[in-house]
Amino acid sequence: MSRVAKKPIALPKGVELTLAGQRVAVKGPKGQLEHELHESVALTREGDLLSFSVRDDSKRAWAMAGMSRALVNNMVTGVSQGFEKKLELVGVGYRAQAQGNKLNLTLGFSHPVVHEVPEGVTVETPSQTEIVVRGADKQKVGQVAAEIRAYRPPEPYKGKGVKYADEIIHRKEAKKK
Repeated sequence: MSRVAKKPIALPKGVELTLAGQRVAVKGPKGQLEHELHESVALTREGDLLSFSVRDDSKRAWAMAGMSRALVNNMVTGVSQGFEKKLELVGVGYRAQAQGNKLNLTLGFSHPVVHEVPEGVTVETPSQTEIVVRGADKQKVGQVAAEIRAYRPPEPYKGKGVKYADEIIHRKEAKKK
């Protein structure tokens, strides 16, 4: 049995949840998100508390209930508070500049890298070497941050590249003569 699925979700003020069959829609100050629940998962609402249960008592059904509870909890958190990932550029001449829904990156290539930001995600550059990715959908925010990091992942010798703000780069020792 899933311990995650047994814990109820409390809806904060300003967040509306609508349930139509297996479709869950959550609306809040930061946006609106939707999710389709698995057919073996049942969602019940009692006031401002959401509780998950299973329709058939199998191990897979409880696993799906736990996963669905985590996804709906992330949706509620996203539309009320939002999610953000911070990236840092380490290296001489590495720069970032946000222009609307595009992010211009100078990462030591012979050409500038232009990253298109999908809808529902915003990118800010407080300084030339910092990037902040924000949005209501946790998966989209993480995916955009991962795509930006993938242009020039940090290398282990000097630590140059695009890294997450909380990431620790394990450094290697240089070759000895």
